[in-house]
Amino acid sequence: MKYFPVFLDAQHISALVVGGGDVAARKIELLLKTTQKITVMTEYANASVERLINVHNLRWLKHNYQPGLLTAINLVIAATDISEVNRAIAAEAKPLNILTNVVDQPELCTYITPAIIDRSPIIIAMSSSGSAPILLRMLREQIEKMLPNRYGKLAEFSHKFRDHVKARVKGLRNRRTFWEQTLRGSIGEAILQGKTLQAEQQLISSIKKEISPPQGEIVFIYTLDGDPDKLTLQAHREMQFADAVFYDNEVNIDLIEYIRRDADKFPQQMPSTILINFQHAIELAEQGQKVIYLLAGHHELPKNSALSQCTINKKYLISGS
Repeated sequence: MKYFPVFLDAQHISALVVGGGDVAARKIELLLKTTQKITVMTEYANASVERLINVHNLRWLKHNYQPGLLTAINLVIAATDISEVNRAIAAEAKPLNILTNVVDQPELCTYITPAIIDRSPIIIAMSSSGSAPILLRMLREQIEKMLPNRYGKLAEFSHKFRDHVKARVKGLRNRRTFWEQTLRGSIGEAILQGKTLQAEQQLISSIKKEISPPQGEIVFIYTLDGDPDKLTLQAHREMQFADAVFYDNEVNIDLIEYIRRDADKFPQQMPSTILINFQHAIELAEQGQKVIYLLAGHHELPKNSALSQCTINKKYLISGS
């Protein structure tokens, strides 16, 4: 990745926007979604910028850019229409390790602003690393259509009952399954329809029931030619719920991106056509973990008595056909 994606805690942002035109107004509006600790440096501000300053009581330095005023600033946006001024701002900010964004001059930036879909507290940020803005806009439009306006309410609901569910539902995978069924089912639908009280009553009723401890399993997934675009929905879902994943050098490494981010990963030096680490996978599954074993191509597994004799649930999927 050319850019490292990160979300900044708004409580620690102290921003400076240099410029007073339409571009500066858009940048100020975006910053105001998270913080009001914003200083605007410009001699002349258009009506939009002046309104934002007055309505939100922002600090206004009524002069054009002057060096030596970046004390206590940790994020600066150069939004003037004079490239030499923008370069001077970047030149001052970078040695001070201040996050710097220069509008329309990415070579001067230490960060770029992503395309944002706001369903607070759910925030989706996307970037093409500056290479394909039209493609990025198309992708954003597709995702916006998929996300109901009240989607953030699902996150608020989950946060409210997180500790209650954690106390009642034992095992990380059990909780993931519980929450997926809850948010995809009638409770989630009730929240999206604004029936929050009904959803809360349903959830309280559901967590009073006895919930079994997590049952481990091993899922062998044959990936054929390894094309990620050919992953079946079933294989993708299994990978998203993985606690651990095994794979060798023959498996397309791009597939690992589809595994749940915090799953334990066990790359194997020996190709699976010669040797498979059954014992380690079995031990993890016996501890209640969901183990994914990715296999390149589609070949018969070596015979293994420990695997055949154990009572752990085993699945065999062919993905990519």
